[in-house]
Amino acid sequence: MTLQRTPLFDVYAKYGAKTIDFGGWDLPVQFSSIKEEHEAVRTAAGLFDVSHMGEIEVKGTDSLVYLQRMLTNDIALLKDGGAQYTAMCYEDGGTVDDLLVYKKADHDYLLVVNAANLVKDYDWLVSHVQGDVTVTNVSEEIAQLALQGPKAESILQKLTEQDLKEIKFFKFKDHVDIKGIPALVSRTGYTGEDGFEIYCKSEDAAQLWDMMLEVGREEGLQPCGLGARDTLRFEATLPLYGQELTKDITPIEAGIGFAVKPNKEADFIGKAVLKAQKENGTKRKLVGIEMRDRGIPRSHYEVFKNGVKIGEVTSGTQSPGSKRNIGLALLDLEYTELGTEVEVQIRGKLAKAVVVPTPFYKRSK
Repeated sequence: MTLQRTPLFDVYAKYGAKTIDFGGWDLPVQFSSIKEEHEAVRTAAGLFDVSHMGEIEVKGTDSLVYLQRMLTNDIALLKDGGAQYTAMCYEDGGTVDDLLVYKKADHDYLLVVNAANLVKDYDWLVSHVQGDVTVTNVSEEIAQLALQGPKAESILQKLTEQDLKEIKFFKFKDHVDIKGIPALVSRTGYTGEDGFEIYCKSEDAAQLWDMMLEVGREEGLQPCGLGARDTLRFEATLPLYGQELTKDITPIEAGIGFAVKPNKEADFIGKAVLKAQKENGTKRKLVGIEMRDRGIPRSHYEVFKNGVKIGEVTSGTQSPGSKRNIGLALLDLEYTELGTEVEVQIRGKLAKAVVVPTPFYKRSK
């Protein structure tokens, strides 16, 4: 199978990228080292190519009614220039995807979905269209770069007249001029740090990438790969579809109940199940665990208590920041209290762990 490539693929080699197959995409796992890139984002800034993400336009006079039915959050709360994190669910409450919605204007929305789910999401959205609604996959036309870290604003400000302080958290400005390149600039990210996600035309991506790395060099900006993106989002306890969220895991179980609004008037898909889970609780819950014995809790490792399986690890690593061996695990509810001792099966042996608070990392404001 031929791997898909982003518009930046030809630029990777210049910066020493090591690429891997990531869900059918040929993407950089790292440029220098995961640890170094992780540290750069926490202390200075990192630049990520996230052009593999999917973009879907939803337009038409019935688009708000339609999105209210398709998505768990309350889209009616969005004003022009606002972004919102939400989920899309099946009737049984399982997750189709988690995504961002941007409201450009009345009847004009942009959905940003996970790359591996693009085809599935698009088909799901199209199959539920009612009324005056047009759903268009525009992913091929759009590239996305993420500039993340405490120095992100000062670096990007060197390239634009737009006052970036005006773009507040989960807000965006469209048609921002970045040294002659028009872009949608959104104050969002997937790292737990301040920063921006920048959407431009595919053909402008390489120039924008080079430009940002050039002006950011003296402030410590580094190109970053998927490895650091994963450790950063994991420390910040941001869910990853396919691990913390799946067709078998609901948004409530995964700890993103804030993005589910069962009290909104619209009867969205999965509402009955998710409303019941919000009101009555769930039988299992996503928690943080830290190893007491040696070993790293990896995705899908089974978790036990007194010889009985009580769940499994969804994500885990040695935290580059704290050096702790930590994981996220979906456990039966009775074993989710802080301080509960559990055991993780690592290479056939049970290793002691304990339930700990999340997020593992929170930036100081």
